[in-house]
Amino acid sequence: MLAFVDESGDTGRKTISGTSRFFVVAVVIFQDNDAAQRCDDAIGRLRQELNLPASYEFHYKENPAKVKTAFLRRVSSHSFGYYVFAVDKTSGEISDSDFANPEALYRFAIGMALESAKHLLNDARVVIDKRGGRRSRNELAAYIRRQFRDRTTHNPIREVKIQRSDGNNLLQLADYVVGVANRTLRGVQQEVDFRQRYLIRHEMNRRVWP
Repeated sequence: MLAFVDESGDTGRKTISGTSRFFVVAVVIFQDNDAAQRCDDAIGRLRQELNLPASYEFHYKENPAKVKTAFLRRVSSHSFGYYVFAVDKTSGEISDSDFANPEALYRFAIGMALESAKHLLNDARVVIDKRGGRRSRNELAAYIRRQFRDRTTHNPIREVKIQRSDGNNLLQLADYVVGVANRTLRGVQQEVDFRQRYLIRHEMNRRVWP
């Protein structure tokens, strides 16, 4: 089992001066390696069909609408599921002292997104988009291992890897999923349409916290 994790939005607590309302994490899950490889290969072929260089990164925020539509259409027929966990930073239930450290909010949101998918995760390899310095990445990996250490026969997570999305097609899929999720929560019509047309059949759970 494979899981790919990416985020959208920023971890700044204040919602003025250009910070985002939502911090969103998506977990994209493939039940087996064969399904993941088929999707990976399909994304690779799409670059060729669109006459894009082999190094081109499908990055939701930066790609034009034509590329977004082609990517979502291509992946929609593949076998994966996804979970979305969003933090609404404007909520009055979150005090100014909560998540004063941006890394704490980042870890919390990833932990909660994976917790939502825990009942499906079984000996999974989890791949997370690379961000921050080496120390923060190592701390994140250690945090997830601690949170999901299970002393029963069920082992949700076998391994946690931090990788760059520009070299991983399935992290790019997670980037698209979380990009659509964030803009859907903000009511952007294009993404509302994308979700309904291409992604809703893959959506296992979507939660906005608190």
